Amino acid sequence: MQSCKILVPTGMLGSGCPEEAIERGFSMRPDAVAVDAGSTDSGPYFLATTHSKMTRGAVRRDLAQIIPRQLDAGIPLIIGSCGSAGTDAGVDYVADICGEILTEIGRTAKIAKIYSEIRATDLVDRLARGQVRPLPPSLPLTKEEIESCIRIVGLQGAEPMQKAIRDGAQIILCGRATDTAVLACVPLMKGLPTGASWHAAKIAECGSVCTERLRLGGVMITVTSAGFEVEPLHIDNRCTVASVSAHMLYENSDPFRLIEPGVILDASGAKYEQLDHRRVRVTGSFAETTSYTIKLEAARLAGYQTMSFVCIREPKVLERFDQWLSSLEEVCASWIRDNMNVSSQEYDIDFRPYGWNGLGGNWPPGSGVPFEVGLMVLVTAETSELSLQIARACNPALLHWSGDPSAPMPSFAFPYSPAETPRGPVYEFAMNHVVTVDDPLDLFRMEYTEGGQ
Repeated sequence: MQSCKILVPTGMLGSGCPEEAIERGFSMRPDAVAVDAGSTDSGPYFLATTHSKMTRGAVRRDLAQIIPRQLDAGIPLIIGSCGSAGTDAGVDYVADICGEILTEIGRTAKIAKIYSEIRATDLVDRLARGQVRPLPPSLPLTKEEIESCIRIVGLQGAEPMQKAIRDGAQIILCGRATDTAVLACVPLMKGLPTGASWHAAKIAECGSVCTERLRLGGVMITVTSAGFEVEPLHIDNRCTVASVSAHMLYENSDPFRLIEPGVILDASGAKYEQLDHRRVRVTGSFAETTSYTIKLEAARLAGYQTMSFVCIREPKVLERFDQWLSSLEEVCASWIRDNMNVSSQEYDIDFRPYGWNGLGGNWPPGSGVPFEVGLMVLVTAETSELSLQIARACNPALLHWSGDPSAPMPSFAFPYSPAETPRGPVYEFAMNHVVTVDDPLDLFRMEYTEGGQ
């Protein structure tokens, strides 16, 4: 029976994999190594600035562990969403690290760099041709919204990676890509079932997250004509029907359907079988072909932000904290309006009371009085100076506000001085849209280099 083994050493490049797990993984003779290197989980900052969330040292450690073994095995290494956000600079960042490692070990390798950034002018042209549409609940894009973006990327499907492998690349470094495409591209190249290939990729995209012990390294997926199997790399780890099937819900609102470029996975008929103590087999996955669309991600400037943080342990305030917080918000707004002549439309102020309901929702009835609350105050405005001055205008209230004119003046605690910390520019995601393309390679640029020379 034809099969294809994909070694997934970790859920994100830079997260690490125990040496014994990676050694065992390569002893199982995989056909490729595939690993994701990015995420939107940490917000738009990394897309806007091109900075990497993972440290250079952590990324280098993982690559130094993988590259010599991968070259010895004569198999491709595919890395998706390089540099955290999949920017062009992120691809070059990982390519530079690969080059350093190859030079140190005295090896060379053909490196493919697949860039995902899209120029605003190109996207405006596609918008005019009716090729860009919103995903619910977003509204249609406008030319002005596109032009306001600092950076735009498109999520690659499997096809650009497959072309790089066919062209002889040994290390494939992708800009922004779907997590699953990185893992599915080689099984699909080998003609294995589309449903099984994409389903296996979805289950293994985050490495050990589909296992019981998350700190013991990644997994091996084996795709066959009948389905696929998932096995942890570390001998002391295990996959179960529950741990594997649950991953279809990870970052996915529908546990049975997954939309990828040009294909929709349907796992509603999938059967999960515990093969032994460590391995799970999955059969019955199906996929249907759809029009080929590329998901768009973009970041734009949202303003400049200043943070204050005050610690509150005054019992009389904590006993009626909801009323106190409402009065604090009102007095801060009035001081900003009256003392600075700044309207509420010129800034945003966000009060986050950690220890009470800083993560949202209401304080549960019957929960009692909190022992202490850490109140974070975030002021966002058009300029850094304006956000700083507004935060400073709130300082007296954050230090002494009682909420009751007849009550003695309390004192709260700032953990540092000055109490206001400028955070500089802050960003927001600006697109939840797709663009229809005739060719899966249309939006992506590819370069080949010889690393290690």
